[in-house]
Amino acid sequence: MKKLAVIALGGNALLRGDEQGTIEQQEKNTTETVENLVHLINEGYELVITHGNGPQVGNILMRNDAGEQVYDIAPMPLDICVADSQGGIGYMIERMMRNILNKHGIQKNIISMISMITVNPNDPAFNNPSKRIGKTYSKQEAEELQKKKGWLFKTSSKTNGGWRRVVPSPDPIDIINKNVIKNLVQAGNIVITAGGGGIPVYFDKNNDIRTSDAVIDKDMSSALLASEIEANEFYILTDVPFVYKDFGLPSQEKLEFLDYNDTLEYLNLGVFGEGSMAPKIRACLKFIARGGEKSIITEAKKLEDKSFGSKITMKYEDKIR
Repeated sequence: MKKLAVIALGGNALLRGDEQGTIEQQEKNTTETVENLVHLINEGYELVITHGNGPQVGNILMRNDAGEQVYDIAPMPLDICVADSQGGIGYMIERMMRNILNKHGIQKNIISMISMITVNPNDPAFNNPSKRIGKTYSKQEAEELQKKKGWLFKTSSKTNGGWRRVVPSPDPIDIINKNVIKNLVQAGNIVITAGGGGIPVYFDKNNDIRTSDAVIDKDMSSALLASEIEANEFYILTDVPFVYKDFGLPSQEKLEFLDYNDTLEYLNLGVFGEGSMAPKIRACLKFIARGGEKSIITEAKKLEDKSFGSKITMKYEDKIR
């Protein structure tokens, strides 16, 4: 049996922080990233690819604002914006991946899927919106929008004096269409799904699907998906080759081989940055706790090296109990 890996592409896989975000830039970045996935295919892995959408969905929201203010075009809600980003980014990854496979003479089908992921409408996150999205507003603009649309705002973490809309970030519960995804990948297809963490939805008392004005952490959704489709390994591709203890400090230390308990202890001690590595570590631990064999955090270009990245596994003695 071939091994199954879920690959979570970070935002930098598509759009770098110092770039404008032209289609040429995004296609170039995507091509460079997915080129590295060929190494896993050649090692005999079947792949499910997930991806972030932070910069892209932010741009969609800003186009929303501009269209409403300048041309009186009805704005679309957040769930539609996330779905738009899933379609556009999924298409781009699929097209670049098909070209890479053609270059290497690999015959595989690729399918991009819009994905809904269920959340609990009573999740505590809905009482504490914290995820910043969209453009930066002045305080006066933010107050006006809060009155007009009921949006909540917090000061921007990256600009002085600016305000950004905040929405809840509830935990993912289940992957709608997980069985379809599993069947497709087991049949040898590459599946691109759960983009941007998926579209958060819930079932009402009539079992109808309702939307939630929220966003889901991409790595948490990816880890859940990996567990639900019984993946062997879960990869988070980011902009650093390894996980570091006390990153950026004089006490910085590379952590290459980790087990669940040691990683959890490091996490509880606060040695991973909450705004960067800690959420990724939590996602990796979730996958291991649900029975996954291995979680890997690394950068895409390291996949060619078989000793790449930081690896989190369960202790051997824990596995045989």
